[in-house]
Amino acid sequence: MLYMAEMQVNLPPDMPADVAAKLKADEKALAQKLQHEGKWQHLWRVAGRYANVSIFDVADHDELHNILSSLPLFPYMDVRVTALARHPSAI
Repeated sequence: MLYMAEMQVNLPPDMPADVAAKLKADEKALAQKLQHEGKWQHLWRVAGRYANVSIFDVADHDELHNILSSLPLFPYMDVRVTALARHPSAI
């Protein structure tokens, strides 16, 4: 199943820089692993914001929830998920 996830990251302004750097490095490693596995198919930065639009291809809602909630930055994210269906005019 395909899903679009819009993720806005809101790190606390008083978070120590080394803690933020570690979270970001761990997030990047997991995101790249999931991309190599084909589960995180597209990852696009939203210009001017600490946000992204991503496309996931996973088995079901539960798998998507497990992936999103496993992200190191998840506690600091506002996430909006939209289920996608193939469009009949797409080539």
